[in-house]
Amino acid sequence: MDEANRADPPNWIQQHAVYQDLMHLDVGDSAQVYAAFLVYMELTEVRKWKEVVGVSCPELQAVLLEGREKEGEAVQMIYPLPSHRSIKHRELRTVLDRGVPMLLCAVASDSSLVYQRLCDGLLTPDPPVDIQDQGRRQHRKRRLQT
Repeated sequence: MDEANRADPPNWIQQHAVYQDLMHLDVGDSAQVYAAFLVYMELTEVRKWKEVVGVSCPELQAVLLEGREKEGEAVQMIYPLPSHRSIKHRELRTVLDRGVPMLLCAVASDSSLVYQRLCDGLLTPDPPVDIQDQGRRQHRKRRLQT
């Protein structure tokens, strides 16, 4: 099998209505459209996002996704990016300047997805959910001081 045929998505994907809608956005990059479709499926079927739609971004010649993580929350922009592609700072600025929270989603060749939240400026991360401070740090400091 030659390299071109391996890059084609499976037949059921090509027949999927959402994939066809994304292809009709005419961005000219079938690998990026395929990545957008994989992200769309994960957001809607696994993470249960609401109102996820594909939008064309002519400046990037890419398909972006817009959706809500939960009903009634603010719309977020998702930029699906095949992992073998590079991205420039000005391209990220194009999306960030839209004024909508943004997720960059790297899509690996094995369909693994990695999300990175991007913002305009610095963002303090949320504390971990499962970790509780058990005071060990203070105890360690006391031992070192004596």
